[in-house]
Amino acid sequence: MMMDGMGMMSWGVFNFLLGLLLIFVFVVIVVVAVKWLWGKGAPFVTEHREGALDIVKKRYARGEINKEEFQQMKKDIE
Repeated sequence: MMMDGMGMMSWGVFNFLLGLLLIFVFVVIVVVAVKWLWGKGAPFVTEHREGALDIVKKRYARGEINKEEFQQMKKDIE
C-alpha cells in the first residue's frame, strides 16, 4: 500500500517547530549566561536605584542640609 506523503509532511512541520524552539532556548540561555557573567549577579534582577527623595533624606540625616533646605528640596521633588 502506498502513502501519498501527507504523513511525512506533518513530521516536517513538527521538526521545523522543534528546531525553532531549540534555537529560541539556545538564545535565551546565551543571553542569561552573558548577563550573569557581565553583571553583578543573577539575571533578570534589577538593581534598586536611589530616588532623589531618598538622597535628600540621607543628606538631611547626615546634617549636610538644614530643615529649610530639606523642606524646599522635598517640595521641589514632589
